[in-house]
Amino acid sequence: MQSTQTKKLVCTTWKSKTVAAVLAVIAAVALPQALHYLGAVTNLGTALGETFLPMHIAIFLVGFFAGAWAGLAAGLVSPAISFALTLAIGRPMPTAQLLPFMMIELAVYGLTAGLLARTKVPTIASLFIAQIAGRAVRALALVIGIYLFSAPMSISIIWTSILAGLPGLILQWVFVPLFVFYVEKKRRA
Repeated sequence: MQSTQTKKLVCTTWKSKTVAAVLAVIAAVALPQALHYLGAVTNLGTALGETFLPMHIAIFLVGFFAGAWAGLAAGLVSPAISFALTLAIGRPMPTAQLLPFMMIELAVYGLTAGLLARTKVPTIASLFIAQIAGRAVRALALVIGIYLFSAPMSISIIWTSILAGLPGLILQWVFVPLFVFYVEKKRRA
């Protein structure tokens, strides 16, 4: 899918990067809410969001299209904004105990995707690397939180979240590279 040429960022000006980051934050907040609403009306609760990982897609895309700093910023603030908006209705998503870990994870996703966006590494490989980096940093943060700061959760949350999110990971493996390829092809046309 990816040529041997170095990829170019779609957003090249600070204004376009800022707009891309804002749109990514909006998508990263709105998509999970739509899935949580669908989960509520189907009695699945938050399972759809935990399964399909909708926040992640927007953050990977902004990293690939607008670069490392836009990806980092969007990844860092999206969970916080989602938390603040849903706290107002009494059902915060993500929960307060998971919020810092999601902020760290998504920030690393956006940063890593953005750093790899201008390399010759194929998009699918860049995505794998970003996914592993984000999950590894989140796992490290969880271990630190649990063992050093007595965070009220179990280390099993690391494996549980990976297994629950497998459909979302597969969706990312298909959708993100295809969308990046499509946009790059349109841009070259």
